[in-house]
Amino acid sequence: MKLTKDQVKKVAKLANLPLSEAEEEESAEQLSKILDYIDQLEKVDTRGVEPTYNVTGNENVMREDEIGESLSAEDALKNASKTKDGFFVTKGVFESE
Repeated sequence: MKLTKDQVKKVAKLANLPLSEAEEEESAEQLSKILDYIDQLEKVDTRGVEPTYNVTGNENVMREDEIGESLSAEDALKNASKTKDGFFVTKGVFESE
């Protein structure tokens, strides 16, 4: 499946990745190869193959909850590009631009 430049631009925008013209072309090629591989995997006959959800055989491996040091709000927010009233500020997720 060959991705168009517009599709790559849309994916880059959704991922908030600024791409140069050369990076857009390279990403289109790489993403197209990934989608081709997924198409190839979808053609594999998996009838009769039991689903695998746990390859280790371990069940309910839990650790005890322990209180430990954590970041202060100031430390957590110090690299944020935008903050307001002690919170991260982000773009709206469900709004289209």
